[in-house]
Amino acid sequence: MEPLPKGQEPPSWDELYNIDLMPSELFLKFRKEIEGFRVGVNLEFYNAPTNDFQTKLVLKPLSPDRRWKFVCKPIQSEVGVLSKKIPLAKFLNLQVGMDHNFKLNAIGWKWKLTTCFGGDGISRIRNKTTLGLFPGMDLRFCWRADYVLPEITGGLGTDEPLFNMDSGRLQASLDRVEAILTHPS
Repeated sequence: MEPLPKGQEPPSWDELYNIDLMPSELFLKFRKEIEGFRVGVNLEFYNAPTNDFQTKLVLKPLSPDRRWKFVCKPIQSEVGVLSKKIPLAKFLNLQVGMDHNFKLNAIGWKWKLTTCFGGDGISRIRNKTTLGLFPGMDLRFCWRADYVLPEITGGLGTDEPLFNMDSGRLQASLDRVEAILTHPS
């Protein structure tokens, strides 16, 4: 904790602690279970950084050991197969996929390494919370919190001040809200 240069004001509480409850993504998902598979239609609306819209048709097995899902993105003229998240460690997952873009006539591989922790030199938590409103209707909230814990130090008979406090930081946001409608079989 370095002292502030002369003439510089400490950051305000509004700068240190910020919670943004306006989601940048809104998803409306329709699901139907048919013959051991789940068929879904996703309507995805993005409002940050630019306004965008995407549709997806999704097919995946219902079995607990499912290992893949098929995704079709008609607006992008793209189809693909995506693996489920493969745990590499307790909080580290790998997901791989292959897709074909009909506009570009190209086949590509993709991979994603994810964790719910970590950030750029600060601590981060990412999570999803599902709230069942009634049978067949769920709301899922995808949120993130970047934080630095407060720190209090001091000393007596040393060059340290008697009391010094760094108030920490919290930047939290509600990134996505999903409404999931599941039609009974």
